[in-house]
Amino acid sequence: MGQIFLVRHGQASFGKADYDQLSALGLEQARLLGRWYANTRQRFDKVIHGGMTRHRQTAEACLGELPTALLPDAQWITDDDFAEFDHKEVLLRHCPAFADADAFKAQLANEADPSRALEQLFRAAMQRWMDGGDYTESWPAFRGRCVRALARLDAGGGKRTTIVFTSGGVIAALMQHLLGLQDTQTTALNWSLANCGVTRLLHRPGQFTLNCLNNYAHLEWLGQPGAVTYR
Repeated sequence: MGQIFLVRHGQASFGKADYDQLSALGLEQARLLGRWYANTRQRFDKVIHGGMTRHRQTAEACLGELPTALLPDAQWITDDDFAEFDHKEVLLRHCPAFADADAFKAQLANEADPSRALEQLFRAAMQRWMDGGDYTESWPAFRGRCVRALARLDAGGGKRTTIVFTSGGVIAALMQHLLGLQDTQTTALNWSLANCGVTRLLHRPGQFTLNCLNNYAHLEWLGQPGAVTYR
């Protein structure tokens, strides 16, 4: 039986001009995951990351902590189908004020509970996208490419262990596919996925089985306050 580890990227630069860069904490989260794998002697045969900078940075920081014995001739592959959806477009179509990042942050800061207000905005924007409309990439198209990316991991079969560095939306879409979740459940799951959280699938030819979802014990391991983040 093979294994597939789906890793959400470390904390990115939310609210910055370039979101697609890991923050200092995001890099440390990736290193903590790598140390966890080194400590547990977890071996990987194949490494895949989405085409985004934060995916590659997470992969490099994480696997840089592993001894070479745990990565024997591992293939490194970039697969753009494991890239995240365009969250900026999804938010902008629902809330045009998001175009001005500073004004948007100021608007959230005036809310009694900014974190809750952002969550409600995200859920509403996701629902609008899922309901259809004029988007560069529709929700069905996004789900379809995520499922195709997972299906490609079925090729070759065997007992290979693969690690995939991707994003929360991709993982949530794959869980919807595997578990038959409703759209609202998928949105809620997406919001709850931790940065550098790990979802593990067991794999037989033609079959993927969920083994664990959103594990972030490696971030709690050293007892560092603030190590677990979601945005």
